[in-house]
Amino acid sequence: MAFTLYTLIQTAILCTNAIAVLHEERFLSKIGWGVDQGVGGFGDDPGVKAQVLNLIRSVRTVMRVFNSVEKSFP
Repeated sequence: MAFTLYTLIQTAILCTNAIAVLHEERFLSKIGWGVDQGVGGFGDDPGVKAQVLNLIRSVRTVMRVFNSVEKSFP
């Protein structure tokens, strides 16, 4: 099995898709990673959990934008 650039790109796309389909209310809140978790005080450094939640929300936002741009072009 060869490790090629195609395999790397395919892995990145599949991981991005896996993050994008995580639903906060149905999945993440059941494991304690909902909207209200991970919020620190003002001036506190965000923990790992808050950073991962921010990454998930950011990926979902970017994928939503790409999806709307893709639909606007025939």
